[in-house]
Amino acid sequence: MTDLTCTTPLRRTDRRIGFMGYFALYRQRKALAALDDTSLTDIGLTRAEADAEAQRPVWDAPAHWR
Repeated sequence: MTDLTCTTPLRRTDRRIGFMGYFALYRQRKALAALDDTSLTDIGLTRAEADAEAQRPVWDAPAHWR
């Protein structure tokens, strides 16, 4: 039987977003805020949800990025 266990743990640097990741998040949130109501409806968001996401600070990244 083959053992597929990873013996090398992830280093902290492997899990960091980095500057470019934060910059991309900033751009995405600004683009989300600029969408009109029709576009927001197409992606399943309300204006309030889009505004709330756009107002989050850039360091408040999604948990799966950390």
